[in-house]
Amino acid sequence: MSVPKNCKRITREQRILAEDAVAERDFPEAFFAVYDDAFLKIIGDSPSLQLAIEKDWPFAHEAGVYFPDQDAIYITSNILQIDGEPKIKIGKLTRSNNDQWQHEEIQTDVAMGNGGINYQGGILFCDQGNKSQPGGLVLMEARPPHNTKTLISSYHWRRFTSVNDVVTHTDGSIWFTDPIYGYEQGFRQSPQLPCQVYRFDPESGDIRVVADGFGRPNGLCFSPDEKTMYLTDTDWIHGDGSRDLTRASTVYAFDVIERHGSPFLTNRRVFALADEGIPDGIKCDLEGNVYSGCGDGVHVWTPGGRLIGKIKIPGGVANFCFGRRGELFLLNETRFWVVNISKDVQGALLANMKIEV
Repeated sequence: MSVPKNCKRITREQRILAEDAVAERDFPEAFFAVYDDAFLKIIGDSPSLQLAIEKDWPFAHEAGVYFPDQDAIYITSNILQIDGEPKIKIGKLTRSNNDQWQHEEIQTDVAMGNGGINYQGGILFCDQGNKSQPGGLVLMEARPPHNTKTLISSYHWRRFTSVNDVVTHTDGSIWFTDPIYGYEQGFRQSPQLPCQVYRFDPESGDIRVVADGFGRPNGLCFSPDEKTMYLTDTDWIHGDGSRDLTRASTVYAFDVIERHGSPFLTNRRVFALADEGIPDGIKCDLEGNVYSGCGDGVHVWTPGGRLIGKIKIPGGVANFCFGRRGELFLLNETRFWVVNISKDVQGALLANMKIEV
């Protein structure tokens, strides 16, 4: 089967033989890497990669929350030093009628935003907090003046360390990760909790630990039927920048079950190991395929954990989101990419929220 012109087949030897695999690590331009013909069904006959915005500072790092009614994406920057203090900026990327993209900064009191999700018409940000503000889950209005409301800032009396990423369930609960990065990077107080995953019921106020035993729990998402949760462990890199190939850069899968009227995560298993960098942000499409931003772009696995392809981006991808049908938005620190694939592909997140795209 032939592949489109901006795609490249990865041979058996390039996957399993060291010399051939190492030679494939250096690539100057973005392209689609086809590991399995199943990936061709996802990318379609004429996939495209567009560098939509490029700046000289890391404006496009995390979140990636798409609003179809605005045709806009809310994002967070990487850590900046402003007047000698660490700061993360909230941004908005808006598409014009001629398919041009504009970036604007949003003025808000979210202290150190990271991951985010659509919630109650606004953006629910993971606010990592700083040494004077506790952070937690903060809901920001999607329209000016972008007022905010903190939903939760602690596990009972013990403050979270630096809440990282968040996803919602159709039962109304909110699930999020809390690694140690904020403390390691020097803008949070000493941790009062282990690196864990939480479930929060905003109606009752119930807050539970649902998974532990991670080095650095990071991205998370549900399968389309919500029977599986995928969680990434990015222990490969610590907040001081140190890296260790023997530490986890792993996607884990859990079964979501109910016991005694409450959901639990069980049957923890390795779903995939990222071969480049760390698996950071993670999403599913409606067919259950799993996408994650990694050190060389976005990796795509089948629900069975088989790597079928990559959207190769020089410098990698921290986070991303689905847009309209057949559309992905990639956050590449100083660059923002728009990827068009098959119109049959749709992200599971907005579909499960009943948000029309």
